[in-house]
Amino acid sequence: MELIQDTSRLPLEYMKGVPLIKYFAEALGPLQSFQAQPDDLLISTYPKSGTTWVSQILDMIYQGGDLEKCNRAPIYIRVPFLEANDPGDPSGMEILKDTPAPRLIKSHLPLALLPQTLLDQKVKVVYVARNPKDVAVSYYHFHRMEKTHPEPGTWDSFLEKFMAGEVSYGSWYQHVQEWWELSHTHPVLYLFYEDMKENPKREIRKILEFVGRSLPEETVDLMVQHTSFKEMKKNPMANYTTIPQELMDHSISPFMRKGGCRPAWGFGAGGSSGWSLPIGTRGLPWDETPALLPAFLLQE
Repeated sequence: MELIQDTSRLPLEYMKGVPLIKYFAEALGPLQSFQAQPDDLLISTYPKSGTTWVSQILDMIYQGGDLEKCNRAPIYIRVPFLEANDPGDPSGMEILKDTPAPRLIKSHLPLALLPQTLLDQKVKVVYVARNPKDVAVSYYHFHRMEKTHPEPGTWDSFLEKFMAGEVSYGSWYQHVQEWWELSHTHPVLYLFYEDMKENPKREIRKILEFVGRSLPEETVDLMVQHTSFKEMKKNPMANYTTIPQELMDHSISPFMRKGGCRPAWGFGAGGSSGWSLPIGTRGLPWDETPALLPAFLLQE
């Protein structure tokens, strides 16, 4: 791995109206040649919504619950990040070329930027949505420690950008909405982070059924333990501490910070997640902030 001297915290670039960090925007051209395989599985989320968690779960499923195999490499090698293009690192495309089938692929791209081949091949998708209050707080701290992103500034200024969709990957609401709508016509397992926290074993069983696999009860119990936030936070193959400090400075804020969630949050009566997407009715009530995301959340 090449030593990174300066990532410069460059401004975002807009691609089809979606803001992205410069390095990921530069990856979109080469991604046009990406060829999906029918047995690929895409893990899609808006950033800071449980992507690494569900990636670890799925890799463990694909390895039959074998812990040694799950520790064969860091999570970003085991589950390549499709649009990744960080300076000094192999790109997501390069890693995928060496990844044996069946491949697990991670992406935060909205549908407007997703390679069409993934939809044409009817690649299965596991999508995770998370309460935007928790997403915003986690994303703020991620910006502080991840050097390829712009400086977040103050919490108040970052929050304004988040609500306006002026952060990398754009609008949270549009992202969760469009993937929800796609789930009606494409094989998408739409999960909620809060459900995963409430009953991880139940959600793992949903994933197993979706990917057409089965594991013994004791293996599922082992998965629940091994993929818990407590275990993953101290696992260098899951917590991103193998990334050079020039890219991720864990002394500022760890990649895996708290992993918490708050209960029902009042955008309608949902299922067991305690919330529902106001799909087809109205957008999030951003005009109700600052009450929506008060600054004290940062100290929770």
